[in-house]
Amino acid sequence: MAKKKLLDMVREKIRLKHYSRKTEQAYTGWIKRYILFHDKKHPAEMGKEEIEAFLTWLAVERHVSPTTQNQAFNALLFLYEQVLGIPLKNENIQALRAKSKKRVPVVLSKEEVAAVLHQMNGIYKLMVSLMYGCGLRMNELLRLRVKDIDFSYDRVYIYDSKSEKDRVVPLPLKVKEDLQLQIEAVKRLHEQDLAEGFGEVALPFAIGRKYPGAAKEFGWQYLFPMRSRSKDPRTGKIRRHHILEATLSRNIQKAARTVGLTKRVTAHTFRHSYATHLLQNGVDIRSIQELLGHKNLETTMIYTHVVRELNKGSVRSPLDF
Repeated sequence: MAKKKLLDMVREKIRLKHYSRKTEQAYTGWIKRYILFHDKKHPAEMGKEEIEAFLTWLAVERHVSPTTQNQAFNALLFLYEQVLGIPLKNENIQALRAKSKKRVPVVLSKEEVAAVLHQMNGIYKLMVSLMYGCGLRMNELLRLRVKDIDFSYDRVYIYDSKSEKDRVVPLPLKVKEDLQLQIEAVKRLHEQDLAEGFGEVALPFAIGRKYPGAAKEFGWQYLFPMRSRSKDPRTGKIRRHHILEATLSRNIQKAARTVGLTKRVTAHTFRHSYATHLLQNGVDIRSIQELLGHKNLETTMIYTHVVRELNKGSVRSPLDF
């Protein structure tokens, strides 16, 4: 039997742990760069010194952000501990860290949010409305299934989020009717797929093994599916995936440009705006932490700083005295 290639072993382990495809691409990319940086030397023959040299090079020569450097380190940690079985936790990796900057998140006013939504149409307007109205991350929005919307109690269930913590958020009543129409459209699309011999959707974790028929059930279909079916890059099966991140981002940026906003508006801007507007409306910070699904309160506290900065608008410049 031919010996498995290292990157194939990495992919296999990532899929076994049910990491996202984006994480798979990122981790394999960093591991490949690490190996090339050290002239294709096998990672098993390297260790603490080589890892520190690579991470320092990223910070000093490539000027990467702290987030990017941390992702590279996590990829190498995964390689050594999960794939090669070489523990690094006691190695005390001492690389020169990329300088971290405390950035205040970009926030839109309620009027700016309304203006952007006014420039959008159809499914993309509904998606951004739900993202802002529930404070969702883009991936959380895109991965929503039909079953995750509870019209009886007006709730949206978010599973397998970034924080690995499931949560429930209130469903914005303004989009309730549009969501019901969207689900009816998904049902028609699913029935058409089934009639044509398809209708299977990718399932999270071991759901497919536990419930073999779940992949074709209507409740498991994506709430925001693509117009056409495509081949799953991992399994080769023809399925209907959810709308792509790039497509949604393109529609958001187009609407922001049309409105004339000079702020850098991304999908995450609506999540920042959601948290800030809740805080301005008197919702306590602990409740906002739970609604956002943050592990640490410190992460949520950035929005108190945002509100303080916004409140400085009531302070007059001496030039205007």
